[in-house]
Amino acid sequence: MNQMIVPVIVIVMVANSRVLCQNAERNKGDINFDGYLRYHEMQDYLRKLNRTYPKIVCVKNFGLSVENRNLTSIKIQTIGNYKKPLIFMDAGMHAREWLGPAQALYIINQLVEDPKNSKLIKKVDWLIVPLVNPDGYEYSHTVDRLWRKNRAKGRICDGVDLNRNFNYQWSQPGASSSECSNYFAGVRPFSEPESLALSKLITENANRIKMYISLHAAAKSILYPWGYTTDLPTNGKELHKLAERFSEAVFRVNSTQYKVGSAANVLYIGSGTSRDWVYGYGNVSLSYTIELKGFDGLTLESRFQIPKENISNALTETFEGLKTLHVYVERRYSF
Repeated sequence: MNQMIVPVIVIVMVANSRVLCQNAERNKGDINFDGYLRYHEMQDYLRKLNRTYPKIVCVKNFGLSVENRNLTSIKIQTIGNYKKPLIFMDAGMHAREWLGPAQALYIINQLVEDPKNSKLIKKVDWLIVPLVNPDGYEYSHTVDRLWRKNRAKGRICDGVDLNRNFNYQWSQPGASSSECSNYFAGVRPFSEPESLALSKLITENANRIKMYISLHAAAKSILYPWGYTTDLPTNGKELHKLAERFSEAVFRVNSTQYKVGSAANVLYIGSGTSRDWVYGYGNVSLSYTIELKGFDGLTLESRFQIPKENISNALTETFEGLKTLHVYVERRYSF
């Protein structure tokens, strides 16, 4: 009798394993926002969008990281006028700031997969890089949760702060020449393949970029140039007024209060940043860093890891703020 039961159990186990494999394959590329996706999961999702929405989505690899991971962008645009204004957005420049890539993916999801947001891509195109620093991001998941830099090999210490490696006021106050510093600017401007590839992608699209947004965490602020000096840019009033609209829209959702101002005056001095480079070199007059909200915990680590149950609220409120920025770009630049 026991001999008859064993084959039945084996058959059931094999059948169940087949179902599990089928489910795993079927779910590949799915996305949710109750946790932080890893690099390969992000790539799977972008590839799925590229297959599913070929009329409005174009996913491209635009470079390689230090450890030879693909740097990937997604362009979201409707057929028609190819001279439409473009909003360029990146995230994940700093490895430990996990909410940035999650926010970028949420924005992509809303623009592509939610029909209610179709008006956001009608007169404005979007070019989004959800993860600039994949090596550091993966390292922060597997080795050091508070890792900030990329994974370039150094003589004493590894890593370069990609947001100090841009060729505008490079290695000035707010950056470090010590490779063991979290703010190490690199041995020269654009020494890192990630920052160099990103700068080339921005330059290729500079004639259409009307707004640049770099997503960071976790200072709960919307910041404009300059970072290297407390002086204000020529259109400081315009930048401030528009940033206030963003902050007000975010506040209306969950009563989250975002600070508004130039980076040096609200946060701290920082040179060689992407925001200042895009504004000063790329001539994009609407250039922002959005420092997403953090978790008010007792440790430094907790600032960069909002509990999973709170992620969705953080992402949805920021998206409401971004809608106000989109409206401004559409009204000012579309025709």
